[in-house]
Amino acid sequence: MKILGISAFYHDSAAALLVDGEVRAAAQEERFTRVKHDARFPQQAVRYCLAEAGLKLSDLDHVVFFEKPFLKFERLLETYLAFAPRGFRSFAMAMPVWIREKLFQKKVLHDALKAIEPGLLLRNPLLFSEHHWSHAASAFYPSPFERALVLTLDGVGEWATTTAAIGHGDRLEIFKEIHFPHSLGLLYSAFTYYCGFKVNSGEYKLMGLAPYGRPRYAQTIREHLIDLKADGSFRLDLDYFDYCTGLTMTNARFHALFGGPPRQAEGPVEARHMDLAASIQVVIEEAVIRLARGLQAETGERHLCLAGGVALNCVANGKLLREGLFDGIWIQPAAGDAGGALGAALAAHHAHLGQPRPALNGRRDRMAGAYLGPEYSEAEIVAKLERLGARYERLDDAEVIRRSAADLAAGLAFGWMQGRMEFGPRALGGRSILADPRSPAMQTQLNLKVKFRESFRPFAPSVLAEKVSEWFELDQDSPYMLLVADVAQRHRVAVADSGLFGIDLLKQPRSSIPAVTHVDHSARVQTVHADTHPRYHALLSEFAKLTGCPVLVNTSFNVRGEPIVCTPEDAYRCFMGSHLDRLVIGNCFLRKDEQPPELLREYAHLLAAD
Repeated sequence: MKILGISAFYHDSAAALLVDGEVRAAAQEERFTRVKHDARFPQQAVRYCLAEAGLKLSDLDHVVFFEKPFLKFERLLETYLAFAPRGFRSFAMAMPVWIREKLFQKKVLHDALKAIEPGLLLRNPLLFSEHHWSHAASAFYPSPFERALVLTLDGVGEWATTTAAIGHGDRLEIFKEIHFPHSLGLLYSAFTYYCGFKVNSGEYKLMGLAPYGRPRYAQTIREHLIDLKADGSFRLDLDYFDYCTGLTMTNARFHALFGGPPRQAEGPVEARHMDLAASIQVVIEEAVIRLARGLQAETGERHLCLAGGVALNCVANGKLLREGLFDGIWIQPAAGDAGGALGAALAAHHAHLGQPRPALNGRRDRMAGAYLGPEYSEAEIVAKLERLGARYERLDDAEVIRRSAADLAAGLAFGWMQGRMEFGPRALGGRSILADPRSPAMQTQLNLKVKFRESFRPFAPSVLAEKVSEWFELDQDSPYMLLVADVAQRHRVAVADSGLFGIDLLKQPRSSIPAVTHVDHSARVQTVHADTHPRYHALLSEFAKLTGCPVLVNTSFNVRGEPIVCTPEDAYRCFMGSHLDRLVIGNCFLRKDEQPPELLREYAHLLAAD
């Protein structure tokens, strides 16, 4: 059985391919087009998935779209009718697009597929999954659990913003929903917008800003914006929001409540914005934990699966784990809309066609470590570097690891491209920037001179899975960098009261690994496993031999405003446009000081982008 899942036309479009229930390939369109959060039909991602399996579209048994456009249109119409005459401008802008394109999405999809394979005749009609059904399927079916509670949380799908389901074997049943306009995802996005970050991409910036502030607005949020029930259900006061009918997330009443207009993009980040970020983070954590606690009490389930955009809030995930409500928690690594492509394919395979889940066979889950994207042979890498005019040295496997670990220990910053590209928003050692976490200056250096982004942004640690509990307050795997845990007490450094405030707190090292320790001693942990990424595991092991530290800084291999690199050409361009010292692609080792100066690129303009 060969099934292609597609998500598209909102943000982060993607394609995923199942062959006999196994995830064979998955990728976001942005990685190929180089357009961040690309929402267009994922033509190149589809082409990649097919090529990876040696298939044509006509070989497929089913093609599945991740949501139902008619249900979404129904919600749009009912919302405008409910709020009329408010929102006419928004209504007038939306309707032509819907009437011209989205109501005829089946034809749009057929035409897009025929552009890939002219004259295509699909074996079976196109299938359409519901948005949150796709999320739930992406969370449960790849998980290691035979039975689990499944919780999905995001902005909105067709109607649902939150769903609860029970997964058991190859069966999945949603038994509870919360509907638009009441949404934790939209509540968090409203604060993202108000604090001057871009909705549907800047939420992680808000999460990173939160530890610098105090949650002094949390009670205001509880009293005015959200009614949190004891069982975890909730309702928003829509008088403070504009997303139902307007062109922005918040309105004048919201702005008056919090003391002024929204921060302008690229404007100064003030103490008030830090406090707002801290406040909404606290409230979201409280809401997620209440939901999980209420559902656990109702169902008695001992395992939890998570998906949807809110499941990318790794701070909330970490606190939920520490509540001890469940014996195990598993989070879909592509929890946002990109993962909907995979979920749609899985829903068709298991729920629609009644096919059993493949056996784990000793694996931790059915996601292959999320390494599901393109990979390049040594011959391909060499040919591409030659074509670019790059200067490189080819090393054997052992020498790649030895030299890379030695240079990392010496304080050099690396571009690291190995094996298959990751599926989802996190770099996991396939397309990563790596550095020494022991350096007090590394966090600022990477933000300003390599990533060209805001100085307050934290970096994540990769740690040998077998050493995680020695370095962090975490006693379970976190292979997808979706759990936040505190640095272990033994590695912390006492911090005297220096009077520093806000972003200046970064100047005070808080542990022996300051480059990955946030101001509240937390870290977004990735555990690295020898079976899913042996080369990255070997690098960490060699670095540990040299330094006694089995941890590396790991951030995505890109600069601000660009998607994570996909190809050797992407990697080289990013290397040459930033202050990275080394680039390793496969067994090809590149030093910045040996590259032709005419190939250097200037990326500093991106500091004012996105």
